Amino acid sequence: MKMRFALIAGAALCLVPLASTAQQAAVTQPERLVANIDARQTAAPVSSHVFGMFIEHIGRTMYSSLWAEMLDDRKFYFPIVAKDPESAGPENPRARMMQLRKWRPVGGDDVVTMDKLKPFVGEQSPRIALDAKTPRGIRQAGLALVKGRKYAGRVVVKGAVGTKVKVALIWGSGENERQVVPLAGVTAAYRTIPVSFVSQADATDAAFEITSTGSGNLHVGAVSLMPADNIEGYRPDTIALIKQIKSGSWRFGGNYISNYNWYEAIGNRDQRAPTWDFAWNAMQTNDLGMDEFATLCRLIGVEPYISVNAGFGDSRSAADQVEYMNGGAMTTRMGALRAKNGHAAPYRVKFWNIGNEPWGSWQLGRTDTKYFVLKHNEFAKAMRKVDPKIVLIASGEMLEDGSVPGEMRAKYIGNLGPLYGTDADWTGSFLKHCWGNFEGMAEHWYASPGIHFDLEKAKSLPADESSNKADVKVEQTLLEYARYPANVVRAKAEGWQGYQQRFPAILDKKIFLSVDEYAYFGGGFGRSTTLKQALAYGLLFNEMLRHSDFMTMAAHTMGTSTLDISPTASVLNTLGLTFKVYGDHFAGSIPVAVSGNSPQPVPRYSIGGDPKKVDSGSPTYPLDVFAALSADRKFLAVAVVNATEQAQPLELNLSGRKVAGPATLWQVTGANLDAANRVGQPAQVELKESQVAGAGPLTVAPISINVYRLPVSE
Repeated sequence: MKMRFALIAGAALCLVPLASTAQQAAVTQPERLVANIDARQTAAPVSSHVFGMFIEHIGRTMYSSLWAEMLDDRKFYFPIVAKDPESAGPENPRARMMQLRKWRPVGGDDVVTMDKLKPFVGEQSPRIALDAKTPRGIRQAGLALVKGRKYAGRVVVKGAVGTKVKVALIWGSGENERQVVPLAGVTAAYRTIPVSFVSQADATDAAFEITSTGSGNLHVGAVSLMPADNIEGYRPDTIALIKQIKSGSWRFGGNYISNYNWYEAIGNRDQRAPTWDFAWNAMQTNDLGMDEFATLCRLIGVEPYISVNAGFGDSRSAADQVEYMNGGAMTTRMGALRAKNGHAAPYRVKFWNIGNEPWGSWQLGRTDTKYFVLKHNEFAKAMRKVDPKIVLIASGEMLEDGSVPGEMRAKYIGNLGPLYGTDADWTGSFLKHCWGNFEGMAEHWYASPGIHFDLEKAKSLPADESSNKADVKVEQTLLEYARYPANVVRAKAEGWQGYQQRFPAILDKKIFLSVDEYAYFGGGFGRSTTLKQALAYGLLFNEMLRHSDFMTMAAHTMGTSTLDISPTASVLNTLGLTFKVYGDHFAGSIPVAVSGNSPQPVPRYSIGGDPKKVDSGSPTYPLDVFAALSADRKFLAVAVVNATEQAQPLELNLSGRKVAGPATLWQVTGANLDAANRVGQPAQVELKESQVAGAGPLTVAPISINVYRLPVSE
């Protein structure tokens, strides 16, 4: 049961950091801001899965940021030409996310043709017409190298006996600014030959080159180059950082799942044909498939969570996928195939999602709700026949004003009641037609600051216009900016509670909510992530953890958004620090009741079209407080987010437990809202640990996320 919040009269627990914080002008609030914590009122434990991550094969979110491969198009999906043809039309915005380094011919513009008759893999392989004196071949530039670092790779080639082939790693323009490795043993049949290098300089535009002299042709089937210290193909630096975050699970899914053929991404990586991803209009190398994803999850210490293709895919493929991951090597056909591919032990993947956003017009193979629920049931039965122990998550979308179909807007926006349980209500349709075929319901959301959904404007939109056209820009204060994604979480929680009322079996069967795609774009991702965005995520986490009874899974978009990454190095960014401090102290914890004497103000702008004026957060405005006991109930962790630019005094009253010793503070903060952590620069935001003494009211530093950990006893 979700905990209730009540005002508690208890003995005051007053703490101040040993290092004093300069007082700044306070915002309007009670003269004495008080947070009451009652350790006797508890909620369901916090699942580590709420700190989960989502990953999708988009651009470099997996390749090069996690996967250590340095060469693009290493199996030659694209033709090798001296100059790319001019675009015949407007550039696809999605294509900019997928920019790849290109292979170029060496020795003349016409020395390379693409062999489509007998390619090594895929539809074509480069054929290089040789000359006895002039080296000819292929080259890819734009690589980043570190001085003294070792690099290991391989080249799959064939040519006439006596053909002399050289592979070079080039870090400068001089003759001595390269390492050249001759390939021994080139034969008339394709052969894989290893190569290795040591860079003698740092470089940002190094090149990898394969050239040959002789007669006839040289065929190149596939190439690879990785830092030699890679861990089973993954970058050791990003793996080590992500491992610090207690994510619980990582979800493999996304738009490309609707045209993903998992069979094409298993077995020998060099012989997996590259394919075209019609969801993202990009080439996929298929180097990262089911086995590699399971390896990633093992390396970073999380459970894998897999979405199956319910777009162009069928139930047989989904059942085979489950069997490949979970089936016995000696007792199942697909388990035997997995063992043949070098992985004898089953992966025992527990969490499975059927489809990805099937309600979206952008999904390949999309069908109407009334047909997709039939497909869901068929998939569920086929997958469970293979492994009855799996946990299935349906791909829902709660009914909201922004999701009303275009032809229904004028009548039903602001009047959603009649639509619940109809085909316009995806989540309700699953709850109505698919009982017994899921344990959880997925929900996705993305939000941006300074945007408000205008109900009246939405009602007047033409049926074929996107509901996004009803978004209008608004001005926000810092607190409004920071509170916005927490308000989205609150709206989703209230929406789910509404479904619980309509379908009481949700409670009886303990159906959980999995927010397995979400992000707040205020402040950006990666290199643009700032302290300002981290504050918003602190408030978001506080709100999410208040609903631990049903919000038990989440997957943030993307897993690599917690890092600032260059081709050769990485650091935890402000978002990563926020995930780390919450995962460290609240995964597995037991939430307790928090009340106070300063209610959150009524928001000026509601979330989506929701006309209700209820804000998220604890009644400790302008601060937000969340508290939880450790699993053994020996410690109390209190998260306090100060999304103002002034230091804020706070008094804590604790009931139901006694403080048994000094407290420790973990704090995320920086000099200003734009503070960020970037590779190659001093950290502007840090997660600092300090001791706290009890000698007066707590002073909460401006623009900070704080977690106080107190030993407690009964």
